[in-house]
Amino acid sequence: MSGPGVEVGAQAARSRALAVLRLRSRALAVALLPAAVAVVLVAGGVMGHMEGPGWDVARWAVAVLALLVLLAAGAVALVVARARPALSPTVPVPEESAPDLYRLVRDLADRLDVPAPSAIALTPDCDSWLEDRTHPAHGTHADAAPAQDARATHRPSFTAPVLVIGSPFLWWMRVGELRAVLAPVVAGTGPSAHPDIAAARRFVRGLDAAVADASAPGRAPLLRPLLAGVGWVARLLLRNCRVHAAEMERGVAAAAAERAQAVDYGVRIVAQEQVGLAYAGWDRLLTRVALPAWRMGRWPSRLDAGVVAALTELSRRDRLAEGFASRLGERPACDLLEEPGMVDEAASLLAARLFHGGPAEPGPDWAPVAWQEYPDEVVDRKWRTDAARLHRVLDSLGVDHLADPAAAGPEGPTLGRVLAHLTAPDATGGPDAAATDDPARLEASAAGVASDDAPGDTPDDTSDDAPDEGPRGMLAASLTAELAREEAAAPPRPAPAGQGPDEALWVDGALPLFPLQPPRTGRELLADHVTAMVCCAAVDTAGAAPGLDWLDGPALLIGGERAADLAPSVRSLVERGDPAPLRDWLTRLGVRPEKPVRLA
Repeated sequence: MSGPGVEVGAQAARSRALAVLRLRSRALAVALLPAAVAVVLVAGGVMGHMEGPGWDVARWAVAVLALLVLLAAGAVALVVARARPALSPTVPVPEESAPDLYRLVRDLADRLDVPAPSAIALTPDCDSWLEDRTHPAHGTHADAAPAQDARATHRPSFTAPVLVIGSPFLWWMRVGELRAVLAPVVAGTGPSAHPDIAAARRFVRGLDAAVADASAPGRAPLLRPLLAGVGWVARLLLRNCRVHAAEMERGVAAAAAERAQAVDYGVRIVAQEQVGLAYAGWDRLLTRVALPAWRMGRWPSRLDAGVVAALTELSRRDRLAEGFASRLGERPACDLLEEPGMVDEAASLLAARLFHGGPAEPGPDWAPVAWQEYPDEVVDRKWRTDAARLHRVLDSLGVDHLADPAAAGPEGPTLGRVLAHLTAPDATGGPDAAATDDPARLEASAAGVASDDAPGDTPDDTSDDAPDEGPRGMLAASLTAELAREEAAAPPRPAPAGQGPDEALWVDGALPLFPLQPPRTGRELLADHVTAMVCCAAVDTAGAAPGLDWLDGPALLIGGERAADLAPSVRSLVERGDPAPLRDWLTRLGVRPEKPVRLA
């Protein structure tokens, strides 16, 4: 199954691979050049052609230089050879736990006339790729049987790369769609068998790993100058071979895509549409549904099953996706797994690890939560925690519980207290005084980051983002400072007990790899806390209930229907200081602001 396009792409990849290897050869030649010159000078002296004090000095100088260069080259080569290339954190899928999936992949490889992948693993993301794990430092597939490649005449066998599959694909796609999506990925094992391409990839990965090792913190002081020199040489070589390596990978991808054209071509068009839909639903599920749970110390244990519900809901709401729901009658790709529930749980825990930086193992403060428990264990708890924080901040600002004229007594937190404070006139002389004289606001500005911000992300100007209108500005700034204090006081997460694929990432502080927590302004924090207080009052006094919307996350259910008109009313209060829309909403639903609510 080799056409002109396949040959063109493969030839381009091999040409670029040779360019990378020529760069490696030139680097070796440069390292050996002083030694060669020294040999010539010594030989000339032995033969009586280069005699005299000048030649003797030259021989000694070049010999010393050659020795130093060889030692430096040996150090660089040793670090490159011993450096551990980056390994993607994945969930391994042994063959005994997914024989049907392995059979599908091997049949696909036979149809493509390429070696089958040596193993299969899952990643909690909407992507699939091949990953070489043959480096001795990995030890992951050292005992994997080498794939026989009768088409590679350069050597009889090689260890094929691992096929990494996006776990959302398995749950959302049908079996035929998954096969069509994996076809161009599996086709990439063919170029991987070529010795020149494999050698060029090993060289580039070694350089990349050497740069990472050289810049790793915590090295001994005596080793730092040596590692700095090694890192400089590795970065120099990487810069010179970057273009060739990128073009090599483009050629490999082009050859693989061309080879896969003849496999399920019609299905692949539909499958690519499902890839885009899966990515959209997965992103909404992580940011709107999983992230609030992760912040509460809980991790949904069936994220991949949840993406099916989210995408089904998206298909129902989106007129452009009306035909997608009819696919659900076909066999889902997750049926290829013997125990999809256990695999889903492992992928869900890894997703929390990668996107939130959660612990590697469940614990008292990091427990799984099922979808049926999500409203009570996450939504209700989140609302009451935010409401409790809001009232703590009001207490710190000296706001009286009797600020609500309709309150029955001084005891108990009420929504009326919050409304009265947010609509009170500015007693400090205008918004500028609230923005500059409040100590909590100055503390929040100095903190520069809220609890819900991503690690390392800092708003450009916290003072400018928060509302500066009197009481609202004071409350927003105080909430920002309180969240910063809570994050600073949180105990550090324990290190993983075992050797896992992401242990180095944990040690380097690189987790989460893809944080989902954008910087939040003071106005947004205030709106979230007021919404939480309103929801608590609705649940406690009007018979509402916490719920889960698959696309928007925590939701307030009134009579079994989602209250979608709450957000505009809260924004009107927080942004413009107008309580009328919210009070109308409360009156219409029978919510009593003067009644105390239960807090966390």
